[in-house]
Amino acid sequence: MEFHKKLQLILKYSEVTQTQLAAMLDVSFPTLNSWINKKSRPRKGGLFKIDALYIEYVGSLEVDDVVFAQKQKQLALLKKQYSNPFDYIMSRNDIYDFFLLEMTYHTNGIEGSTFNEPEVKAVLFDDVTIPNRTVLEHQEAKNHQAALGFVMRWIREENGKITESLIKRAHEILMNGIMHNAGQYRTHKVRIVGSHMTTKNPLKIEEDMKEFVKACNVVPEDAVFHIAKTHAQFELIHPFSDGNGRVGRLLMLVQAFQNNLAPVLIKKEKKLAYYNYLQESQVNENHLPLTSFIYDALFHGYGLLK
Repeated sequence: MEFHKKLQLILKYSEVTQTQLAAMLDVSFPTLNSWINKKSRPRKGGLFKIDALYIEYVGSLEVDDVVFAQKQKQLALLKKQYSNPFDYIMSRNDIYDFFLLEMTYHTNGIEGSTFNEPEVKAVLFDDVTIPNRTVLEHQEAKNHQAALGFVMRWIREENGKITESLIKRAHEILMNGIMHNAGQYRTHKVRIVGSHMTTKNPLKIEEDMKEFVKACNVVPEDAVFHIAKTHAQFELIHPFSDGNGRVGRLLMLVQAFQNNLAPVLIKKEKKLAYYNYLQESQVNENHLPLTSFIYDALFHGYGLLK
């Protein structure tokens, strides 16, 4: 793909301005504008930076072994620094509020919410109604606040064990007032928006979910790979009519805390890369690109603890 098309996609999915992108690439605004309009061509260093940003926001199915190993080492160091992120978050009201804000803003943003971060903060903590935003967006924000609180209490009281009761109740809270069948498995076929994958037969959902729960609760040799693989499995089962993405991301949160890791925080700006990696896991059972992406999401999660 030509560099100018990569720049256009980066602008589209990163949601940054041209001025901000120019700063990210360490060039002037006129230089970036010239690149986008193919009036000039970046040098080798510029092309390298464009490729790096393209991989970050759009994704690449090629996993660099050296970079992957660096991520493993970085995570090992963070685990030593923060031995129990769950306890740390629960012991600090300021950290918990920031964690709640970021998780709600990004997970709902992935699903299409138009709230900006200050608006989400006002809805969650000040019970403000934002003008020119839908009732649904307000409901989704408040529902996620309640669902996340429920999940955190579950982790503390049930030692983080994933069960069908947890999954159904989390969905019921998330979709309260939005779906008539909140908390109930679907009984009809659905398609995943933006994916070529066919979801599981509704007649097999009960069986598939039992297998999924069993898989979630094994002690993994590689926690990050395990989180990636089971997340792809859950999203392919797609047990509910709607809300599967948000439930799946809450379950990754539970799994991360099970393994004394920080929250898995997938930023909304990386939605396209996330979907591309998820589909690669589901279609080709190639879980490494999604695993590498989950490492980055964990690093975002550790950022919440500082």
